[in-house]
Amino acid sequence: MELDEIDLQLLKIIQSNSRISNAELARQLNLSSSATHTRVNKLEGTGMIEQYVSILNREALGFDLLCFIHISMHVHELKSLHSFQNYVKELPEVLECHNVTGQYDYILKVALKNRQALQDFVHQRLIPLRGISQISTSILLQEVKSSVILPLE
Repeated sequence: MELDEIDLQLLKIIQSNSRISNAELARQLNLSSSATHTRVNKLEGTGMIEQYVSILNREALGFDLLCFIHISMHVHELKSLHSFQNYVKELPEVLECHNVTGQYDYILKVALKNRQALQDFVHQRLIPLRGISQISTSILLQEVKSSVILPLE
């Protein structure tokens, strides 16, 4: 799907404020409410807009520890990798899981309440898994930038 300038402007606005009303969005785009609604539906239907979410303050909610856990696998057969991926998708502590190139096979972004929760997560959720050969954890010291806004131009 090709995006025109109005589509790009619409996406920029809702990235910054997904709770904006259709009427306000239409006003900012200088379109009618029905034309704006049609564009939003089209962008949702094509998958350009996947979902609307609220971003919570993890520290205010007691999740003081953000970690990046690097994982290497013993075997790189599809069945084993899919099994690992399906397992990780079900772990609520895992915010993101990325299959990467380089020294490790996966990087997990994990939110936890404290160091004890990290120890429990690694010892009870990861170490017992068959197929993992190496686990390396990096603990976030400072979050310099965190964004979900794509640089649409």
